[in-house]
Amino acid sequence: MTPVAVDVPSNSLASIIQEFLPCHFWFHFELRPATKTKRRRGQQTHASNNEALGRSISPGQVAMDKHGSIAGSSPEDDDNETPPLLPVRHDEAAAPAGRRFPSSPRLRALLAHRYPAIASGPAACAAVCALADLGGAAPRNMLAVLAWVFLWWVTDAVPLAVASMAPLFLFPAFGISSADAVAKAYMDDVIALVLGSFILALAIERYHIHRRLALYITARFCGDPVRPALLLLGITGTTAFVSMWIHNTACTVMMMPVATGILQRLPRDGGAGQEDVRRFSKAVVLGVVYGSAVGGMATLTGTGVNIILVGMWSAYFPEQEPITFSSWMTFGLPMALLMFLALWLTLCLMYCSDNTGKALAAYLDRGHLTRELSLLGPMAFAEKMVLAVFGGLIVLWMTRTLTDDIPGWGVLFHNKVGDGTVTIMMATLLFILPNGKSEGEKLMDWNKCRKLQWNIVLLLGAGFAIADGFRTSGLTDILSEGLRFLKGAPVPVIVPVACAFSGVITEFTSDDATTTLVLPLFAELAKSFGVHPAVLMISGAVGAQLSYLLPTGSPSNVVGFSTGYITIRDLVVTGLPLKVAGVAALTVLLPTLGSVIFGVDNKS
Repeated sequence: MTPVAVDVPSNSLASIIQEFLPCHFWFHFELRPATKTKRRRGQQTHASNNEALGRSISPGQVAMDKHGSIAGSSPEDDDNETPPLLPVRHDEAAAPAGRRFPSSPRLRALLAHRYPAIASGPAACAAVCALADLGGAAPRNMLAVLAWVFLWWVTDAVPLAVASMAPLFLFPAFGISSADAVAKAYMDDVIALVLGSFILALAIERYHIHRRLALYITARFCGDPVRPALLLLGITGTTAFVSMWIHNTACTVMMMPVATGILQRLPRDGGAGQEDVRRFSKAVVLGVVYGSAVGGMATLTGTGVNIILVGMWSAYFPEQEPITFSSWMTFGLPMALLMFLALWLTLCLMYCSDNTGKALAAYLDRGHLTRELSLLGPMAFAEKMVLAVFGGLIVLWMTRTLTDDIPGWGVLFHNKVGDGTVTIMMATLLFILPNGKSEGEKLMDWNKCRKLQWNIVLLLGAGFAIADGFRTSGLTDILSEGLRFLKGAPVPVIVPVACAFSGVITEFTSDDATTTLVLPLFAELAKSFGVHPAVLMISGAVGAQLSYLLPTGSPSNVVGFSTGYITIRDLVVTGLPLKVAGVAALTVLLPTLGSVIFGVDNKS
């Protein structure tokens, strides 16, 4: 997972984190207690710019690492390093309470350079090679390489992008596949889809379209007087909608300042009378965190998990109908709607009371949101052009393939084009169309793309390479023996077991890494069980997205957790019913709607 710098509002919060998180998760988080020291002049300037843009950002915020996130920028930030959308404090304060550093300088140096974590990968690889007996060298070497890469992913021994490139030298060195074969896994139509989507996300961020959309919809849902349930519906629904079209992590980073900007008007440390306000603040942050995860289920571009699913589906089952943008959305959108309904009801029942509206009325009304929206000014030509490109891309995604009787526009090109083809084509338009601000300036230039999430791109490539390695080495045949008890079981039994299996693993590592590990196993199980591959593959992919219980489950959880409004207990208490709802919804939809879209048979 990408390392995340986290500001915490107090030492007590740091103690709580240490109490609940195992030691190895400290590789992922650098906790710094928030202080009241004066900010440097540059930070003061940044704060004033935020105020001018109409956004207020709370003191305890998070900034995703520059290698793994889309940070905030403004149209004028062409050549200078821009401050992140959620700023990081640079206070060199003492370590969190309860955390003890070793007194030995040499040991401190070892830990600072993460040498134990770095050594854990090769050590695990050597241990597997020396001790494991899998009936052949190929599956043993594949398992050893997988242990190496997985430990580097989990411990963040090296940057995520670097760990994801490890198969490029490990696979040829261990005789798993040739250099050319493993390199081809790192670039295909699916990767092109991701690259184009990231470029479009950067264009949306550059012109603050996400903020305008959020404020517009939220102002309409606020109500007069304030209706907390309706306001939660607006904030959570906006987040879910935005997350349908861009990566859910980027969506959370974009939307959290909007949410905390609203909450900044509310008292944070009130007395007993402000309990309703405090609980509503929790609901808003949780709504953004979970809304981005739920919205990402609906489309292929919403999360890397769906992209990995498509790539592995075509690799393992080329004879099956490919999963396209439109076919997945036909299934994923109803699933996301059911999850969104469960999310909204859970937040309303757990965090809103009859007195919440009266408590909020003293601090928040529709006028506040309308004034924030007015500060953004009228929609500029550049914003309209970006929306036009984005809307055109959605239309092309949805109409490339329609039905057997009504073919899409893809037949004009003999069905040799893919979703990545049109994504790159429309992203290219951003570098051609003018932005209308100054002569010769385009909507995007390559300097704006320096924040592309290359770590995600390389992670996807590593996932496809590992999937090929699982298949060619025969490792999946060996690992599948542990789930043989499902053979002969009906689909309504297989689906919840497979989804829960993936859902447990995803709480301790990233969604994408879980998908990379689980789907090759499920693909081979589907072949050996004689069931439709969608039964296990889609169950594993959806289960990997149900990482709702721990901050370590996904970067989106970290973004919400680090604001200081929510605790681990809030994540567990709210996320558990959502996780159960997700498994139940999939158990109902996959045998019913899945039989129409993917041809799933209810019999094993």
